[in-house]
Amino acid sequence: MKKFVIGMLLILGPTSVMAQPPAGGRGQQTPEQQAAAAARREAEMNAPRPIAAMDSVWMEELTWMEVRDAIKAGKTTALILTGGVESNGPHLATGKHNYVLKVMGEAIARKLGNALVAPIVTLEPGRPDSNRVAPGSVFLSPETYEMVLTDMALSLKSMGFTNVILMGDSGGNQTGMKTVADKLNAKFMGNPARFYFIPEYYDYPSVRKFVQSNGIPEKMEFEASQGSDNIHEEFGIDALMMLSDPKTVRIAERTKANRATINGAPLLPVEKTLAFGKRIVELRTQLTVDAIKKAMAAAK
Repeated sequence: MKKFVIGMLLILGPTSVMAQPPAGGRGQQTPEQQAAAAARREAEMNAPRPIAAMDSVWMEELTWMEVRDAIKAGKTTALILTGGVESNGPHLATGKHNYVLKVMGEAIARKLGNALVAPIVTLEPGRPDSNRVAPGSVFLSPETYEMVLTDMALSLKSMGFTNVILMGDSGGNQTGMKTVADKLNAKFMGNPARFYFIPEYYDYPSVRKFVQSNGIPEKMEFEASQGSDNIHEEFGIDALMMLSDPKTVRIAERTKANRATINGAPLLPVEKTLAFGKRIVELRTQLTVDAIKKAMAAAK
C-alpha cells in the first residue's frame, strides 16, 4: 500500500505543482504590480520601430509595429477578401479565387491608398457534410463561415481600423458577407468602426463584356458561369490567375496537349494574355474603388 501511495504521488506530484499559480503570478499580483505590468505593456506598444517599414499592403507580411504605424499614419481601412477552394474543371488549380484575390487585393488596396489587406479567407461556405464533395473542394458550414468573418472583422475593429470592407470572389460567399456586415453595423452603429459589404467587386459580367469588346473571341454569355467549352472557366479568370502564376492554369501542360484556349479564346502567347490581364485588373480595381467610395459617402 505504501508503494502504491508513493507511486501515485510521483504521478500526481508534478501535475499538482503545475496547477498552482507561481509566486507573484497573475492571480497573486498586487494592484501596484498590475499597474506596473500595464505600464510595461503600454511602453512596449508605443516603442519606436527600430527598422524601416516594408512597403506592403498585406498585414501578414508586415510586423506588428508596421501595422500599428500604418494605422497611426491613416491607413484605417481594412479589406477582408473571401475566396475558396473548389473543383474548377481540368485546367485550373482549386484555389482559383484565392489566386485572383492575391492580384486584386494588392491593386485595390494600392488604389485606395489608405488600406491594408487582412489574410485571405481561403475557404468558402458550402456543405462539408454532403454525401459527395467534389475532389479538391473544401468547405466551411455557413455558420462557421459567418463566425470566421465576424471574428476577423471584430479583430480589425479592435486594432484600430475604422472601415472594414468585405468582398468575395465567389458567388456563394456573397450572402454571408452581407449578413455579417449588417449585423455588425446594427451592433456598433458606426462607432468606432463601420462595416461594408461591396457586391460590385463580384462583377464578372462587366469583365466578360470588356473581354469580348476588346478583340478576345470568347464564346460566352455575359451572365453565364460557363462558356462554349462547358466548364467553369473563362478567359478573364485565366488571365488574372496567370498574373499570379501561369502554373495555376497549367499553361505549359495545356500547350503541350494543344488545349491552350478557353471558350474559343487563345491563351497564347502568354505575354499577350498577361498584358490583357493587367487591363482587367485596372477595370475591376476602378469599379471596386468607385463602389467603396460611394458606399462610404452614403454612410456619412
